[in-house]
Amino acid sequence: MARGDSDFSKETARVAAGRPKAKSLGPLRALAPFLRPYRGRILVAVLALVTSSAATLILPQFARGLIDARGFSATQAHALTGFYAAFIIAAAVLGLASATRFYAVTWLGERVVADVRKAVFDNVLGLSPQFFEVTRTGEVLSRMTADTTLIQTVVGSSASMALRNLVTLTGGLALMFFTSVKLTLLVVGAVVVVLLPLLLFGRWVRKLSRASQDSIADTAARGAETLNAVSTVQAFTQENYERRAFGEAVERAFDYAKSRTLARAILTAIAIFTAFAGLATVGLIGLHDFIGGHVSAGQLVAFIFYGVLTGGGVGALSEVWGDLQRAAGASERLMELLHEVPAIRPPASPLQLPAKASGAVRFEDVTFRYPTRPDFKALNGFSLDVAGGEAVALVGPSGAGKSTVFQLMLRFFDAQGGGIRFDGVDITQLDPVALRQKIAVVSQEPVIFSGSIAANIRYGREEATDEQLRAAADAAAASEFIDKLPQGFDTLVGERGVTLSGGQRQRLAIARAILRDAPLLLLDEATSALDAENERLVQTALANLMVGRTTLVIAHRFSTIQRLKRIVVMDEGKVVAQGSHAELMAGGGLYARLASLQFAQTP
Repeated sequence: MARGDSDFSKETARVAAGRPKAKSLGPLRALAPFLRPYRGRILVAVLALVTSSAATLILPQFARGLIDARGFSATQAHALTGFYAAFIIAAAVLGLASATRFYAVTWLGERVVADVRKAVFDNVLGLSPQFFEVTRTGEVLSRMTADTTLIQTVVGSSASMALRNLVTLTGGLALMFFTSVKLTLLVVGAVVVVLLPLLLFGRWVRKLSRASQDSIADTAARGAETLNAVSTVQAFTQENYERRAFGEAVERAFDYAKSRTLARAILTAIAIFTAFAGLATVGLIGLHDFIGGHVSAGQLVAFIFYGVLTGGGVGALSEVWGDLQRAAGASERLMELLHEVPAIRPPASPLQLPAKASGAVRFEDVTFRYPTRPDFKALNGFSLDVAGGEAVALVGPSGAGKSTVFQLMLRFFDAQGGGIRFDGVDITQLDPVALRQKIAVVSQEPVIFSGSIAANIRYGREEATDEQLRAAADAAAASEFIDKLPQGFDTLVGERGVTLSGGQRQRLAIARAILRDAPLLLLDEATSALDAENERLVQTALANLMVGRTTLVIAHRFSTIQRLKRIVVMDEGKVVAQGSHAELMAGGGLYARLASLQFAQTP
């Protein structure tokens, strides 16, 4: 299995290798559709932000009035009380507005992240299996967790801080101009000096941030892959190897994080130094103007107060800039997943299958190459006609193309040549979801989800009643062990059904397929994990289930298919013989040779 050709190949290659780094915060614009539904909440946050900033900016004016007062008469004492009351009111407004802003933006950050995670997961779940052949699930999960957390930080905190400090900076500069044009021009020059390192170091920080997030994704992918195969790791005593490999991945992530942190630290140091050095210079010049009588003491204090607010705003912006750079990289990675297009898509006007499909299948001279193996034909002129209700077994050596037939039937891939029909309809003209709803699958290694036994069986048909659930379990010979469990159908089976034996997992998968009640069954040696007694019971259940349904069986043990009327022998992607077991044995050839070898090994 592999990734698709043309556009899909290019896209997934860029995901795996990392796209060229953008030189701006442009990727953050991709969050606009997620913010748009909450315009009212954003408006509340902006109004609260402006209010709190205005309250902050008005405080220095009270200080100016007090300092410039000449002596303290009874009238001036009354004015002093007025200043005090106004100061308390401004402080109350500042506190209330700040709390409102904090709640609104934090809520917005959490809400947007939840929406982004759902949107990314919804899209990823609809991608063709070939996408996951080149993109590790651990990397996808890292993007949906670590990357969305960065976005939450920006939307729910950093963006608000940036806007607040931008408003404070703008308002402070305006009031500084009102107080002293000369000193303000000096401050503006200092601000320009502060902004230069922001621009120069910002790209470096963003580049390192993207590399850091990629390394975190690699670490998560490595850990997930190892933990999902922990039994194999322990069986082959490779714990130390996996510890070293994971440790190396963690250290690489740490190295990138260290470089990113160093870059941000340098950026912060330069920004803060230049900000306060400029402020000190302006303060010195202001003192000379005060001594010379060009400004009053109150004006100078107010100006310095505004200068502190302005300098603090610039310093805070330098901190926030780093967060924005990191979030831009995270947003870019998430949007890659969100905008990934499935290689298999429904046509613009899909045809409809009859409500009561017969499940008839026809492969017409099908040729197929997996995209990562373009020189190898997994199917080479493969033709097969299966009538509705007929049961056909596919046998052959490994690599003959048996599993590929199932992959194409489920339309996980599209053939490069020939055609496939379901009930006479070309499957490329069907919605893939509608096609798959008519198919039930039991694989050789069944997938069991964490949760209850009932939930796993109902995966075949969610709306099934308890009676239908019980009937499917009975037919699959699963009730025998389910009823012995303490919670019966409500028993939790653990991740990947770890608490169940291989045979029990297989019977749950069969019950799931029985409950689906689909016209086409795809059975990949559905009884391979059962002991002799349970195999007999399930074979009987499957025989009853197969009546009136089309069934394709991939057979690895020939003893399980001898009763079928038609066995198709495959080799090198094509049909080389077909007939009953007796006919194929009598005709010699590949089937007879494989069967003889297998039966000779049977005790």
